[in-house]
Amino acid sequence: MSTGRQIKLGVFLSPSGHHAAAWRHPDTHAAGSTDFEHFKKLAKIAEAAKFDTIFTADSDGIWGGSGDADLRSRRELSTGFEPITLYSALSAVTKNIGFVATASTTYNEPWHIARKFASLDLISGGRAAWNVVTSGNAEAAYNFGLDAHPDHAERYRRAEEFVEVVTGLWDSWEEGSHVYDKASGVYYDPDKQHILNHVGKYFKVKGPLNVPRSPQGHPVLVQAGSSEPGRDLAAKTAEAIFAAWQTLDDAQAFYRDVKGRAEKLGRNPDHIKILPGVYPVIGRTEAEALAKKEQLRELIDPKIGLSLLASLGGLEGLRDYDLDGPVPQDLPETNNNKSRQRLLLDLAARENLTIRGLYEWVAGARGHRVIHGTPESIADQLEDWFVNGGADGFNLLAPTYPSGLVDFADLVVPILQKRGLFRTEYEASTLRGNLGLPIPANRYSLADYIGKVA
Repeated sequence: MSTGRQIKLGVFLSPSGHHAAAWRHPDTHAAGSTDFEHFKKLAKIAEAAKFDTIFTADSDGIWGGSGDADLRSRRELSTGFEPITLYSALSAVTKNIGFVATASTTYNEPWHIARKFASLDLISGGRAAWNVVTSGNAEAAYNFGLDAHPDHAERYRRAEEFVEVVTGLWDSWEEGSHVYDKASGVYYDPDKQHILNHVGKYFKVKGPLNVPRSPQGHPVLVQAGSSEPGRDLAAKTAEAIFAAWQTLDDAQAFYRDVKGRAEKLGRNPDHIKILPGVYPVIGRTEAEALAKKEQLRELIDPKIGLSLLASLGGLEGLRDYDLDGPVPQDLPETNNNKSRQRLLLDLAARENLTIRGLYEWVAGARGHRVIHGTPESIADQLEDWFVNGGADGFNLLAPTYPSGLVDFADLVVPILQKRGLFRTEYEASTLRGNLGLPIPANRYSLADYIGKVA
């Protein structure tokens, strides 16, 4: 039974489903990636089930390049909505659910990100979150006048300063700065406006931002890197972390490590919510769940499987190996997603997977934890990680949409609610309020914000 602490739930809205072949499944919407009504339907399902957030990934380039006819059935090489635009529209047809939008610190400027996310936060009434990424897609470099993707360590150094500039711009205006006093003719209080004047290694930004603070102070900061630089950045800046772990031991170690690093930096570890990804295949019986897994597995094209290992896991050159042979452990280290590459190599060795077996696994969960079974079994597996220090909640990656989300909402959520592990009503109108996160203190008026909660 619940001790008062409750699971936080997000859902990753991959258009037709998180499985690479989901768009070929008879129950999915193949053209959903650019159908607003489809996303609206999914958002409303998630909000009715009291999810905390919906999340979409994004990239500034097509994964794996383009023009390869052998990869024409890979959904990620195609098109989709820019997330801030999508969430601005969805905010008008929802009331409580939060919006986690991905934006790169490598291929943007701090001013752009600060202004766009501050605007989304105001439009949504305090429900925005920024998923801070350094970009794992090397193809993005060619869209910004570069000849190569910047080095992994350099991207993280830039990201740390980038986040500092963005949060500084978000502090340009104190709460109550705009008084709108028609009688006196005073529109805003100049004493509550602040100029950033940031000068650093990567950026020189004067400010102030031309968007005021939102009801939750500023957007929630989300991060997903698990490499050493990624953990450092998360400990310093993140308020929620998307993680990918296969075992409870690894999840517990990451949980302790990142929260411990944050505490050493003077942060409250409870103000960082760690949300591992989970890919649940739900059946009313165990046999039904296994049949669903097998149906999707049969839809995977081997060429697509290999391209997923290369682009998402940094496992290049596997086309030259026997698909039914072991995964080589001496592949070159990637400059893209280092933590995901290590996770996949460790998984292949631990489970004795062939190359085919590994891509079949990646095609579904993309490196995240796969669970299957009855609704009770799924709830048991989530509860195990939650109560044993492996997670504060989970980011749901449904195999197919809308059916996978509907199954979880209708069959698993009520079990978690009955056990006292998940809300039956939203606690607040802001994302911070629902996640149990404090309003961030404005650096220019700290005394006014200490202890204040959204």
